[in-house]
Amino acid sequence: MKYAFLVETYATERMKVASVWSEFRDEDLPVRPNSNDPRGRSVHEQMVHQCVSEDLWFRNMLGIDVAAPPLPGQEIRTEFIKQYVSDSGKRLAALQAKQDGWWEEEVPFFDVSRSRAWVMVRRIAHTSHHRGQLMAMLRMLGREIHSNYGPTADTGGLMANHAPTIYAYESVEDLLKSGVKKALPGAGGKPVTERPGR
Repeated sequence: MKYAFLVETYATERMKVASVWSEFRDEDLPVRPNSNDPRGRSVHEQMVHQCVSEDLWFRNMLGIDVAAPPLPGQEIRTEFIKQYVSDSGKRLAALQAKQDGWWEEEVPFFDVSRSRAWVMVRRIAHTSHHRGQLMAMLRMLGREIHSNYGPTADTGGLMANHAPTIYAYESVEDLLKSGVKKALPGAGGKPVTERPGR
């Protein structure tokens, strides 16, 4: 199937979302980028937005309904993770069953029509955008960050210096079962930016 790469990408994206959410602590949920500015979503609001917006996009644009409420009954970090992993797992299974023709069909995308493949690319970008905001918030909170796409300052620094990629968990099942993240070595004195000292 020529659109298998989109299914594979979604599979890794759902893992990345759950992994980043697991890096927060319960007391972090009300934190905003600027505590005096409600325009910047809190960690809690980011989790709500991810669950609700992904549900709406999949139901209304892609035609995939997992027949579940998008939000957990109790809006705490662990329940958000469980709900998102469950719902996104059902979406992944539905996507895996789709043939090329389904991906190429035009569907409504807000006020225009686009192919489902195009919509899926935009959905992945939307998810990545919000995950990046949360990773920036983790840094503002002084937290370590595991790999999301490649090395980080906490996994060894820059890729150019052969820093390793270290994911917090092997799978979403591992995240839910153990909750124990892989240890991070830190940068070990190596630069963590291309412009150190500035």
